[in-house]
Amino acid sequence: MSSSTSTTPPEVRRPMALTMGDACGIGPETLVRAFARGEAEGCVVYGDAAWLARTARAMSFSPDSSRPVIVALDDLAEWEAAPRGAMPVLPVVQLPEDLVIGQVDARAGAAAFACIDAAARDALAGRVAAVVTAPIHKAALHAAGVDFPGHTEILQHIADGVPVRMMLANDQLKTVLVTVHMALRQAIDAVTTEAVLHTLRIAHQAARAWGVERPRIAVAGLNPHAGESGLFGDEEARVIAPAIAQARSEGIEASGPYPPDTVFMRARHAPPEHPGAFDMVVAMYHDQGLIPVKYLGVEQGVNVTLGLPFVRTSPDHGTAFDIAGRDLADPSSLIAAIRMARQLSARHAVEGELQPQPE
Repeated sequence: MSSSTSTTPPEVRRPMALTMGDACGIGPETLVRAFARGEAEGCVVYGDAAWLARTARAMSFSPDSSRPVIVALDDLAEWEAAPRGAMPVLPVVQLPEDLVIGQVDARAGAAAFACIDAAARDALAGRVAAVVTAPIHKAALHAAGVDFPGHTEILQHIADGVPVRMMLANDQLKTVLVTVHMALRQAIDAVTTEAVLHTLRIAHQAARAWGVERPRIAVAGLNPHAGESGLFGDEEARVIAPAIAQARSEGIEASGPYPPDTVFMRARHAPPEHPGAFDMVVAMYHDQGLIPVKYLGVEQGVNVTLGLPFVRTSPDHGTAFDIAGRDLADPSSLIAAIRMARQLSARHAVEGELQPQPE
């Protein structure tokens, strides 16, 4: 199967896939809440119908929302026949009943991976319009023998290793990362001219696919004060600036490198008082790019994987084992991820608009 070709015509109505995430975390609760609030219409959950039904029974509901009926599908094609307001579940896994909520369990990690794998492969085949992933636990994945640090790397592997980048976004700020899940010492070495340039290409093409005709992309420096003319490091001049120059020669409106401690404030879009100077910021490593977005509000943050031949989003939080099973989980970030996936998939052509341009 080709990772870049869909087999379903664009006019065919398709659901969005929601993966259950780690069953011992808050993913199942947020999914139930999203359906109860009417925010997951047109979605199918890839998971365990019995586990989700058990989760729903343990939760309380206010008068303006009701406990969704869990409907197990025999086949994905049955999703439209589910009653309005129900939660259609494609039962791709069957979880053991003795799982303990809030604890790392290899069986939950294996099931979470199976759900991601099934949803991604259906997306590659054109059977679903987008994939929204609930949180997974890296320790549970590792215990299950899954040798990937997170969703981004799993999805990249399933899509035959296409170059991808992680973006974290909310209404005010979008950041795209050059490096993702690796030690900071390793991340510094991974910041190469080619890596920065490819990130700029992917970010540019993704923004254009969303309707931004000429995306303004700011590039953060690696060192304090963007190196202060070489006093605090030379990566800005030696590595990052050449990538920006090459991107600009290709028609990409990239600029920088800017001091990392101020560029995110300049890019923050909060009109009318503070219109953003940039459409997105390319950051060099994980925490540099994610802290500013999360500081503005985890509940509205959405993780987007750029470069895949299908749309993938996820909430901006983890499994929250400390509150799992206590009916305290806030579904806001999941709902934001569902909404963004709808918007992006509406613009996503069959050929895969989010794929990077050839070098």
